[in-house]
Amino acid sequence: MDYLRILWDDPDDPLGNVQHIGEHGLAIEDVEDVLENPSSQGISKSTGRPVAWGYTQEGVYIMVVYEQIDEDTIRVVTAYEVPEPR
Repeated sequence: MDYLRILWDDPDDPLGNVQHIGEHGLAIEDVEDVLENPSSQGISKSTGRPVAWGYTQEGVYIMVVYEQIDEDTIRVVTAYEVPEPR
């Protein structure tokens, strides 16, 4: 993907994206793995935000929803496990 920086909230922020993905059983590294090498990309039907799908290092297939902040920066909104494509 074409970006240089991912914005992560303070890990101690209970409303931040780090704790939010943690609630889905994911870590920053899982999400960054998929963002660096997505299997596919698209737009969320529910929010209109960009999304990336791919496998974590452990082989879990996830979807990452993010916001494009500027040309070089994205902010992860959420990420969670989804069924593998057929």
